[in-house]
Amino acid sequence: MPEPALTPLRLTADAWESLFRAQVAVMRRLRRDPSFASLAIGEYDVLFNLSRCSTGWTRLNELNTHLLISQPSLSRMAERLEHKGLIQRRQAPDDQRGVLLALTDEGRRIQREIGAAHVRSIHALLGPLLDETEMEQLLGLTTKIRAGLEHDGDTHRPA
Repeated sequence: MPEPALTPLRLTADAWESLFRAQVAVMRRLRRDPSFASLAIGEYDVLFNLSRCSTGWTRLNELNTHLLISQPSLSRMAERLEHKGLIQRRQAPDDQRGVLLALTDEGRRIQREIGAAHVRSIHALLGPLLDETEMEQLLGLTTKIRAGLEHDGDTHRPA
């Protein structure tokens, strides 16, 4: 007897579960990577996102939209990174409560150093599992998901 076809709802749930579990497995491996011996992966993520700011500076709350941590946690992390000399903070000129963040020269150097090792680790981890066509498909699918969610903002909330 053939298996019944998955309903669209079940297929969506299974696809999400698979994506989530794959991310968990990859992140567990990457957290053990020696390139993060000097800086935690979450701290590196802050430096990485700051390195992508076109003006060099970004608001704390804008940076927070790219991270999976709460704003209070990001504020504490920013303090730690500032004490380490990796980022600088200043008050936003147009908003007395706003905080702007930027990399220091040392922060930029550390981000590039860890980033280069991190990319090699990702390639060593995923390269043997996916061929070039599959890697392009994965990139296309995840880019499509992100673009759709960024475009829609918060308009699609669970019922």
